[in-house]
Amino acid sequence: MRWEDFRRSDNIEDRRGEDYADAGGGSMLGGAGHLGLGATVILGIIGYALGINPAVLIGGAEMLTHMRDGGSQIATPREDRQTRHARGAPGDRTGQFVAAVLAENEDVWSQVLPGQKNIRFTPPKLVLFDGATSSGCGSAQSAMGPFYCPLDQKIYLDTSFFRDMRSRFGGGGDFAYAYVISHEMGHHIQNQIGILPKVHRAQQAASSRADANALSMRLELMADCLAGVWAANANQRWRIIEQGDIEKAVATAQAIGDDRLQKTSRGYAVPDSFTHGSSTQRVGWLQTGLRSGQIDSCDTFGRR
Repeated sequence: MRWEDFRRSDNIEDRRGEDYADAGGGSMLGGAGHLGLGATVILGIIGYALGINPAVLIGGAEMLTHMRDGGSQIATPREDRQTRHARGAPGDRTGQFVAAVLAENEDVWSQVLPGQKNIRFTPPKLVLFDGATSSGCGSAQSAMGPFYCPLDQKIYLDTSFFRDMRSRFGGGGDFAYAYVISHEMGHHIQNQIGILPKVHRAQQAASSRADANALSMRLELMADCLAGVWAANANQRWRIIEQGDIEKAVATAQAIGDDRLQKTSRGYAVPDSFTHGSSTQRVGWLQTGLRSGQIDSCDTFGRR
């Protein structure tokens, strides 16, 4: 993937190397809505045992605790009390890559979103962190993987996930990493066009966990497709895709499908527990976006 000559986005908060404190001082449920380590571990075990994405359980528990405590700050970075986060494009190569991919997303969506949906694009912030940090949706932890928080409209990324892609998921390569970042940008696009809040309300009203999981899966598959829409438009403008890039992104999408991950961890898959989609589904929707370059082709809710 060609990225070195692209501009770097300044919409980055670099929290790597910062030391974050639990707001609760060591209890299972930390004060001000922040989960302690014990609660996080327990929810992670429950999630894997029941086939539920642990990030969903952890984030939901923290938001409920946050509301219980009157909406006070969830967690406070120790550094934040004295200094501001480093902002702008980082100087290291990984940070430069992330800033370049984010900038390419900004440049594409600032044209595509108003052009196709008549909606002005507002860029999100991207937070780089090590291990754990705070977010508007609760604590962000490496084990949760990259995610988008609609409450503060920020993308959270611990770049150790890129190493996991190579060592655990059999993926890797610049375009595959760009696909991961662009998938999270896809959730921001969903938020901007109003789909994300509608689906979250529908999940709260769902009659069963399986129904709620199915809605989550359609959101994730749509974000895969929107990542493909970004790549198609970026390639049309700047020829960023090189030979082998698509294959690497497809291999990554296959490796992080719910069916593949569940079979690897426990030997079998439970489709009702899928929250991101099967390998075949993830690849199919990524390729749909790559072929069309159109937001409307990503209607995972209207197509069975």
